[in-house]
Parts: sequence; C-alpha cells; structure tokens
Amino acid sequence: MFKFIVDLFKKKNPETLKIDNSVKYLITGLGNIGPDYEGTRHNIGFDVVDYLAGKFDVQYKSERYGFVGSFKHKGRTYILLKPTTYMNLSGQAVRYWMQKEKIKASNLLVILDDLNIKFGQVKMKTKGSAGGHNGLKNIEQLLNTAQYPRLRVGIGDQFGRGRQVDFVLGRWTSEEEDLLPKIIKHAAEGVLNFGTIGVDRTMNLVNKNLNAPPKKKKAKPSSDDLPQKD
Repeated sequence: MFKFIVDLFKKKNPETLKIDNSVKYLITGLGNIGPDYEGTRHNIGFDVVDYLAGKFDVQYKSERYGFVGSFKHKGRTYILLKPTTYMNLSGQAVRYWMQKEKIKASNLLVILDDLNIKFGQVKMKTKGSAGGHNGLKNIEQLLNTAQYPRLRVGIGDQFGRGRQVDFVLGRWTSEEEDLLPKIIKHAAEGVLNFGTIGVDRTMNLVNKNLNAPPKKKKAKPSSDDLPQKD
C-alpha cells in the first residue's frame, strides 16, 4: 500500500513542476557590444533593456550569445536579452534563447532603432518587414518568420546622402539627449504592458510621438463673444 502511494505521488509530481510558458516573455534589445557603440542611436534597444534591468535590480549574466537576466512583474517573467553577436547576427541569440526558454513567437518582443520613423516616435507592431534593419533581417531569416512583435524607437533620418551608417552609429545630439530619458521610460513601460495587458491594448498606449508639439487648446469664448439678449 505504501509503495502504491509513493508511485502515485511520483507520477503526479512532475505535473506540478511544469512551468507555464505562456507567462514568460523574451525581451530582446538590439545593439552592438562595446564602448565604441555605447550611447549611439543604433543601441537604443540596449538602452531600454538596461532601463528595465535597473528598475528591477537585474544582474546580467554572460551567457551563450548574450547578456541575460530576468525579473518578475505582476505574475509574469521577463527575460532580458542583449545579444553579443553584434547586430547583423542577432537572430542567433534570439533563436537560441527562444528554444532554451521555450518562448513562443508571440511572447518575443524585439526592441530596435528605426530611421523610418521620426525621432521621439515609439511604435509597437505584431509583425512586419525588416524595413532595412539588419538585426531584424537576421532574426527573420533564422526564425523563418516575420510574425513576432517588435517595438520600434524612432531615430529619424536627418543625414545627408551616403551618411546613413555614420548617422545610425553616431551619438545623440544634445537636443535629442534632453528627450531621450522620456522616450526610454515610455518604451520600457510599453514592454511591461506587453506582458500584462497584451500587445493589442499596449499598442493603443505606447504608439505615439513624444516629440510632437503639444496640441493647442481651443480658447473658450469670452462673455463679449456671446450673443447678447435684448
């Protein structure tokens, strides 16, 4: 009888230890490793992930294909990944950690710079083309799909002909640096919402241009402008 109870427990116990992968998210910030690339436009993905790491006291570990750390928020597990493969081979890190952590494509969020949208604009999408971004190209190639969420942070296209590489790998202007903390914080809040309320509702909150001039409030008519009674 005792042996029967022990065997029964052994059969059920593994089920209780299963991890619900539907509440695990792989948050990948794209960028290039090394001091030469710190503070550059192309590393904005790293900056957003680093903001979250600081907020939740995450200690990165140097793992295969990247620096990795994790934290819990409202019952969700967020795995932060900064690939060490350099931008053009980011897909190697993403594919490896998706497989290792058993993350489905809908729970992957890639954060990147985008020169196709204005500086200050943040845009989350559930899928899309690489848009000329080499990091996304490699991820799409190795995952064999473009059906995964991404968070695009606009850097603008204020560069002359033939100067795109210098612009993307260049550092922020002093005017841009003034707004940058607000952009990074806003993007990071979008990452958290992605896990807690879902991508569709998050897009309604996060997709905006933080550099847009404030809308002018319509002036209320003065008493002189109101029609007078005889």
